[in-house]
Amino acid sequence: MTHIDAGSELDPVHPVPVPTRAAGLTAGEVAERVARGEVNDIPVRSSRSVTEIVRANVFTRFNAIIGVLWLVMLCVAPFQDSLFGYVILANTGIGIIQEWRAKKTLDSLAVIGEARPTVRRDGRATEISTSAIVLGDLIEIGPGDKIVVDGVCAEADGLEIDESLLTGEADPVLKRPRDLVMSGSFVVAGGGAFTATKVGREAYAAQLAEEASRFTLVQSELRSGISTILKYVTWMMVPTAIGLVISQLVVKQHAFKDAVARTVGGIVPMVPEGLVLLTSVAFAIGVIRLGRKQCLVQELPAIEGLARVNVVCLDKTGTLTEGGMDITEVRALGGADEAYVAKVLGALGESDPRPNASLQAIIDAYPDSEEWRCTESLPFSSARKYSGASFSEGDGTDSAWLLGAPDVLLPPGHHVLAETEELNHQGLRVLLLARARGDLDDPAVKEGAEAVALVAMEQRLRPDAADTLRYFAEQGVHAKVISGDNAVSVGAVAGKLGLAGARDTVDARTLPAERADMAKALDENTVFGRVTPQQKRDMVGALQSHGHTVAMTGDGVNDVLALKDADIGVSMGSGSEATRAVAQIVLLNNSFATLPSVVAEGRRVIGNITRVASLFLVKTVYSVLLAVLVVCFQVEYPFLPRHLTLLSTFTIGIPAFFLALAPNKERARPHFVRRVMRYAIPGGVVAGAATFLTYMIARHYYTGAGSLGAETSSATLTLFLVSMWVLAIIARPYTWWRVCLVAAMGVGFLFVLVVPSLQKFFALKLVGAAMPWTAVGISAVAAVALEFLWKWVDRRFPV
Repeated sequence: MTHIDAGSELDPVHPVPVPTRAAGLTAGEVAERVARGEVNDIPVRSSRSVTEIVRANVFTRFNAIIGVLWLVMLCVAPFQDSLFGYVILANTGIGIIQEWRAKKTLDSLAVIGEARPTVRRDGRATEISTSAIVLGDLIEIGPGDKIVVDGVCAEADGLEIDESLLTGEADPVLKRPRDLVMSGSFVVAGGGAFTATKVGREAYAAQLAEEASRFTLVQSELRSGISTILKYVTWMMVPTAIGLVISQLVVKQHAFKDAVARTVGGIVPMVPEGLVLLTSVAFAIGVIRLGRKQCLVQELPAIEGLARVNVVCLDKTGTLTEGGMDITEVRALGGADEAYVAKVLGALGESDPRPNASLQAIIDAYPDSEEWRCTESLPFSSARKYSGASFSEGDGTDSAWLLGAPDVLLPPGHHVLAETEELNHQGLRVLLLARARGDLDDPAVKEGAEAVALVAMEQRLRPDAADTLRYFAEQGVHAKVISGDNAVSVGAVAGKLGLAGARDTVDARTLPAERADMAKALDENTVFGRVTPQQKRDMVGALQSHGHTVAMTGDGVNDVLALKDADIGVSMGSGSEATRAVAQIVLLNNSFATLPSVVAEGRRVIGNITRVASLFLVKTVYSVLLAVLVVCFQVEYPFLPRHLTLLSTFTIGIPAFFLALAPNKERARPHFVRRVMRYAIPGGVVAGAATFLTYMIARHYYTGAGSLGAETSSATLTLFLVSMWVLAIIARPYTWWRVCLVAAMGVGFLFVLVVPSLQKFFALKLVGAAMPWTAVGISAVAAVALEFLWKWVDRRFPV
């Protein structure tokens, strides 16, 4: 790389000091800057702080409501009527512990995946952490490197930087010495070095970077749906609770403490407080599980998002194939001397200080000819599909060479393309070595280039790629291979991995520019070659315009724009810093086979939360209905808080925890609120109506003072049996452990009914035989009604 000594004066155009030496800072200068606090000391935050976790789990709207009611009950009622408060404490504690464990997992993984820029100090290049950069550091950069602080370009060798993430301008910007570089941009071609002029929170993109790397629990369809449900619940709860208070305290004129206890007993079950907590716990456990598989989830909703994906766009290189390549054949063309071709290839390999995988294979196969001196170089760019260099050969002859895609460097119909096609059909990657006739900085340098040799390379297939593609096919997720390589070659590789439709390849240069037409072509085909970075972005947008939820995987700089626009971006841990920065999910072990685990984890979370949300909301619906009926009929509320704590534990709390963590491979579907409420409303109405009917019959059956306990016990039995049937429906399809779970809950409640001490503790005692059997009969009719209603809902309101 060429260094320009510009002195230390301020330039009127670029009012920033340019470094006076290429050796970088000395150790003493670094120490002075650290002492002055001129360090890039932005904390890398991959998760919420412990204080934030505690605050988010403790200080919630419904915890406040439950907390006030709990304090009231502690003052006016026996201990067992205050059990609901202790349950809330336990649940909140579990939520805090699980999210803290998830935080520790994310923090440790973030350190592994953190960018480590190369700085030049005391003349030596050293990798350091981003937070160790000081003002004035000379930072080396190459293709794929992210600019981590603001600075001024000191050295440039064909340096092109993409600033689209900051400015929205898609075209890379050619940088020269003295040009400004901004944090948040990334290198797409060439190399160089820049001097850090702004570090820490003064850097242009510092706040954005800190916010983007933060672990969040917001902005997902699941969580926004739950928030919507809770908003409606609040609206229902407030007037109902007021009516219940007036009814129990004023109209019935019972003893104050008993009236307060029954009022609280009516309000507490309206609050589906466990639903939010269970969602947080399920997500947190998902993060921990994925963390054990070296998968860094940079944004929590990504777990949910990937579960909703129905199209995954795969970049061949680094995803289906491993990074390395092996040269299988160098075919000289037009009588070219093979020894001379070997010298050219060796010199080209030496000309690029940051070789890509193809050039590295050439370097490994052909040593540099020390007699040749590179006078000019053109770094590889995925947009132009070739690189080049000019040399002064040992005998004083000057020559310019290009190395790149044959179908880009040669005109259509050239006879060499037939040989290229033959090699591509074998799944080989083919590069053309061509002698250039003009200057390398001329955009038309490829015109009239003379074909000298074909370089065929074999790409190493990932051993896990075939199984992963098969998994996606089984799960109804369509895989689209989108690559910058030759379409035929890409198709051959995909065919070896068993991808359906791999042989019907499309050259992206023939794709229509119109989004609707492009989307149609994408729906009809599977493998696309010669795709430019901008086209990758356009393809993602076209698929999304047809209603697809799109995931994009990649590891190269040319994938960044598409990763950013996709619903879910997935980067390999060994990929460029830029791809890791914009991706929501980073596979730190570089294993494509980890993706099915992420998909499965997301489906488990969403499917199970959708399932158990119905349990919580059935309770809310029947609680509101019971309160309304009690107010309308001017009777005592049938339950004390202890009864509903017992019912909630056996029919919701314990089973919901196990069901939320169970395996679930069903693809996530949209309309979460509709899917949940269409079951919760009929279920809650049936449960509330059946319970109130039993209660009213019991009031007529049992007469005299002290009969309220018998009436409550009969109503409790009905509500438990109907709630158990709701649980049995939601637990379908049955597995051995689900049957055992439902049975265990029934046995637990039966145990309470038959053990005298528990009967007394929970104020439950079935009196006589007629009323309990009446309760069972009403429950059986309610169960039949539930089956009929839910099947009717499925037919009438499909989602």
